[in-house]
Amino acid sequence: MSEKPAGKLDTKAIARAALELLDEAGLDGLTMRKVAAALNVQAPALYWHVKNKRELLDAMAQHIFVAAVDGLEAPRQGVDWREWLIELAQRLRQSMLRYPDGARVSAGTFISDEAMWRTVELTLRTLEDAGLARDSAERVFPILLHYTTGFVIEEQARTGVEYAENPYATGQLEQAVDSGRYPRTARMITGFAAMDPDVEYLNGLRVILAGIDAAPK
Repeated sequence: MSEKPAGKLDTKAIARAALELLDEAGLDGLTMRKVAAALNVQAPALYWHVKNKRELLDAMAQHIFVAAVDGLEAPRQGVDWREWLIELAQRLRQSMLRYPDGARVSAGTFISDEAMWRTVELTLRTLEDAGLARDSAERVFPILLHYTTGFVIEEQARTGVEYAENPYATGQLEQAVDSGRYPRTARMITGFAAMDPDVEYLNGLRVILAGIDAAPK
């Protein structure tokens, strides 16, 4: 391995470069060699900061998360805890959507950063102040994070970039279902294809929040 590179090469710079490369190659085409080339260094220089692609993905996910919660504060007086959680979840979604495959990058990664611990602490305190029992409050942040990550994975997949012909395109999805045999499913699919993802996401989020609100106090 070469000597440790001088300059401003660090984990954050590597993560930013890798995220920018997603526009060109997507997650499946991302390699350490391509990241090194984008930074004008040799690939071994990266290994001083990220040991392998797994650690690279962790760093990329951390960048996405930190950007999402930048400036996040506890709810102001009079702000309903549900609306605060909606804002938090939407911040996470928008940050993932900023990059192709942003949600796939975030899924299953390990983030160890002050921003994560502060966000979890704010969420727990907000929910406890709203009257939720501690055990119930502790389940909320993972639920919101997992829902958002899964939703955005599906949302980004609907672009159909990996298909020769996008099966999610208007008209394509409806043709996949025999409306004579499966009329209810066909109706659902038609509505699904036309649905605004912003509306769809918020509807699901409100269902989750209703369940949280019904949790033991």
